[in-house]
Amino acid sequence: QEQLVESGGGSVQAGGSLRLTCTASGYTYSTVCMGWFRQIPGKQREAVASIDSESNPLYADAVKGRFTISRDNAKDTMYLHMNNLRPEDTAMYFCASRYFGCSLDRAPYNFWGQGTQVTVSS
Repeated sequence: QEQLVESGGGSVQAGGSLRLTCTASGYTYSTVCMGWFRQIPGKQREAVASIDSESNPLYADAVKGRFTISRDNAKDTMYLHMNNLRPEDTAMYFCASRYFGCSLDRAPYNFWGQGTQVTVSS
């Protein structure tokens, strides 16, 4: 059974850094597109970044230059390095995967983790 588990969230001050980790199991991880999304209560889940099977990344404008997505196929793991965090980055962060195509469009992602909370204080 496919499963995604996020970790690494926490509380930091503005300007700080965090690294999120997403570990996959139950499918051929190396062939799938992976993505990070975030959501705050009362708002739609929004894309943060995606990375295809060849490690080509895409970023939402709000995080370009501050966040870096990467993956280690040997470990079935994806990372999100978040630098220069801002209070507006506060959200629950989710990782997700999809088998076909790769983009920041939320709809085609098939599997989702449970999320990890990131809180940035000013």
